Amino acid sequence: MNDYAEPIARLIDELRKLPGIGQKSAQRLAYSLLRRPREEAERLSRAILDVKEMIRYCSRCNNFSDRDPCHYCANPNRSQEVICVVEEPNDILAIEKTREYHGQYHVLHGVLSPINGIGPGDLKLKNLLERLREGKVGEIILAMNPNVEGEATAIYLSKLLKPIGIRVTRIALGLPVGSDLEFIDEVTMSKALEGRHPI
Repeated sequence: MNDYAEPIARLIDELRKLPGIGQKSAQRLAYSLLRRPREEAERLSRAILDVKEMIRYCSRCNNFSDRDPCHYCANPNRSQEVICVVEEPNDILAIEKTREYHGQYHVLHGVLSPINGIGPGDLKLKNLLERLREGKVGEIILAMNPNVEGEATAIYLSKLLKPIGIRVTRIALGLPVGSDLEFIDEVTMSKALEGRHPI
């Protein structure tokens, strides 16, 4: 016998699929939603649907955006000579918090992970190589997470990009090993960017 009414059980089950949400958190969220007015539930469901309907990849950098190109790529005040390559869109926010970086971005949407069957063909690299052919870029900053997959991806990209004749640097590894960029504080991220080095 199920402990919950079927609609509540279904909601808890769906909430548990979100990252960082376990059974207890899903239960708390479900009961919180039940206590809120219907209008709030409708706004939440509309916001979720709007994200699914309106957000797409930027054709230049692969960031999530509601316009193409995204506001980073469309900003004329950002340097066209430097591209910071990150694993995921939320890594951009960690770098932007430093207020130190004023170049372009490129989002891979993953890292190399042979164990999980993720190879170079699974990363979003095609439009990065197209951007490099434009001849404006002088440096690529590799800002992968400091873990095994991030390091493997940085080494692969370095070997891929160096023959093109572009300076390839890696953010300094003052970041804790095993951590994710989105959780790094502004000072640590700023120092990591300043201390980047060729690889």
